[in-house]
Amino acid sequence: MTLKNRLGKFIVISGPSGVGKGTICNILLSKKENNLSYSISMTTRKKRIYEKNGVDYYFTSRDNFKKRILNNEFLEYNLYNKEYYGTLKTEVLDKINKGINVISELDVNGAEKIKNNFKDCILIYITAPNIEELRRRLIKRGTENKEEIEQRLKIAIYEEKEKINYDYVIMNDNLEIAIEKIQIIIKNFLIDK
Repeated sequence: MTLKNRLGKFIVISGPSGVGKGTICNILLSKKENNLSYSISMTTRKKRIYEKNGVDYYFTSRDNFKKRILNNEFLEYNLYNKEYYGTLKTEVLDKINKGINVISELDVNGAEKIKNNFKDCILIYITAPNIEELRRRLIKRGTENKEEIEQRLKIAIYEEKEKINYDYVIMNDNLEIAIEKIQIIIKNFLIDK
């Protein structure tokens, strides 16, 4: 079966804030052999200075997000750290139906919803060596205040317990090695059987 007459597959990357999900996704997207397209999520959180609307996220108001929920426009959505995040159906289904593989960063709740609804889906959880390393990375990132960092670390403790529900768990203590492992997983997953 050739690429043009098969459906694409869905790859979900999860893990706590500061673990390197965005960096990993960007590297995987740059590898043309993966035929990957990024699923841009919608969120109600404030845009960070380096982020671009329609590239990193679709930034929107709470009212608009809730309207889209009522219109059944999301494959999944969640309230995370007091802000809404969701995966638009059009962002994923249009691409998959064209034979394009989709990669998305989702929290553990969103990943579970996707796994229950997609046959050709794989869940990869990225973890850090320990909670102190996550704290160090979040502080270095410089995008959250101390209270927000502590809230994200509390969420990370919960998320770490959920990694048993993933197909693969990869430690990101060395970015190059983590990418190599994930690339092997994705290559095997995308092989047309």
